[in-house]
Amino acid sequence: MITNGFFNAPYTIAEIGQAHDGSLGTAHAYIDAVAQAGAQAIKFQTHYAEEESTPNEPWRIKFSTQDTTRFEYWKRMEFTPAQWIELADHAKSKGLDFMSSPFSLKAVNVLLDAGIDAWKIASGEVNNILLLEAISETGLPVILSTGMSPFSETRKALKVLQKNGSDVLIMQCTSSYPVEPQQLGLNLIQEFRDVFNVPVGLSDHSGNIYSSLAAYALGAVAAEVHVTLSKEAFGPDVTASLTLEQLGDLVAGSQWIHTAISNPVDKDGIVENFLELRKIFMKSFVARIQIPRGKVIDLEDIAVKKPATGISASEPEKVLGRVAARDIPESTVLTDGDIE
Repeated sequence: MITNGFFNAPYTIAEIGQAHDGSLGTAHAYIDAVAQAGAQAIKFQTHYAEEESTPNEPWRIKFSTQDTTRFEYWKRMEFTPAQWIELADHAKSKGLDFMSSPFSLKAVNVLLDAGIDAWKIASGEVNNILLLEAISETGLPVILSTGMSPFSETRKALKVLQKNGSDVLIMQCTSSYPVEPQQLGLNLIQEFRDVFNVPVGLSDHSGNIYSSLAAYALGAVAAEVHVTLSKEAFGPDVTASLTLEQLGDLVAGSQWIHTAISNPVDKDGIVENFLELRKIFMKSFVARIQIPRGKVIDLEDIAVKKPATGISASEPEKVLGRVAARDIPESTVLTDGDIE
């Protein structure tokens, strides 16, 4: 959850987007399902058609026969300010951080009144300086997507967002639905960290859990994934979404990976923890045949076998070419006392 103004890793955000298809009831159903899956946050998108779009805005994907234009679609996706308060309260009651991407100044004000916990800047809003300034003035944490932006545009947006002290998390993102593995840009997780000196995460559109798990393994502190109640559901982002079962697997996997990364192993010091196991699995020199006292020991006399309770197989110089100090029975594990 958000603590001390920022995000505790691993921080998995379930992006609902337009998966509710304009239904307030479905939006509430997503809150319950996401909480059950174990995500730390739920994220919506707050659209007001007349504030953000024009009637001739082109479709990204012409998927809806119900809406003649994309403007009409955004209109159908709108919730009232009171409904956003209702959604925020529901999310928080389930232990989820509540987020949404605003696409207009009106949306910023509506979400601020609803009690938003953190902002998410969508990839298409990175150059919207007035929007960024309004968000910066709130002082709340911000997640900045970089889907369509070069480093220079990201740098400019980051400067605006940080000027009032907001913590910013940069998300590597590829604006492709679904994104292919060669498009993920996992290398940018470290590059963003080096260049901007802020925490970095992945906003993913692959429709599988591999991408986010890989990002967590590379040190990402957060992952944002689209979710759907069913892969057969209606909507433009279904192919790029995880099911609730997949979301649960991602949350569990992220926590497992984070625990592993947070506990570095001393490979030299670890030997002390496996002394008894080493005796069982590793090997010693053993008399292959009966070796009479005084014989110079050669390869015909010895074998290398478990357990590792005698002269180690790593020290042949202690055995080969040396003299037997006593009669050594067949299958005896050789010790220093057997050798002169």
